[in-house]
Amino acid sequence: MLKRFDTFFIKLINGKMKNKLLDSIMYRITDMGGAIFTSIFSLSLILLGNNFIRFVGMEAIVSMTLSQTIVQILKRGFGRERPYKMVKNINTFKIELKDYSFPSGHTTASFCIAAVLSLNFPKLSIFLYIWALTIGISRIYLAVHYPTDVAVGIVLGVGSAFIVHFFFLEYVNNIAKWFSLI
Repeated sequence: MLKRFDTFFIKLINGKMKNKLLDSIMYRITDMGGAIFTSIFSLSLILLGNNFIRFVGMEAIVSMTLSQTIVQILKRGFGRERPYKMVKNINTFKIELKDYSFPSGHTTASFCIAAVLSLNFPKLSIFLYIWALTIGISRIYLAVHYPTDVAVGIVLGVGSAFIVHFFFLEYVNNIAKWFSLI
């Protein structure tokens, strides 16, 4: 049943949505969920913000550390090959990745950042979650992830942010104080 779900939606997003405009922008969108962008973004909050913004940056770093640790454990545990290697008749974009597909680390990171920022700046929530969802869709469009990889990434990203925000904020505060950030 999951295989049919994945195949249906990857063919819809990767095949039926395909056009030259999306081909050119999906690479840029997908990069916003990568380790470089999300790390630089979080570090810039810490380096350039006031005390509260620095604290939010620390919360983002701790949440992403948690979520990406879980992502790497699951990737190695499940060993799911990427769609561009497994699904016939889909558009590939000459992307060669050496790690596994499940779950999507880009989606996890973008939803983690979106959730941390939404918890601290609720008025931005809709924009932030649309941004994160667009990154998740880009991963399917580029045939590097199945829809279920993205769905689990959403749960991991939001879940990690909520766990840190609601259960470990005191520890984040202590870390921030230890680094003299607040």
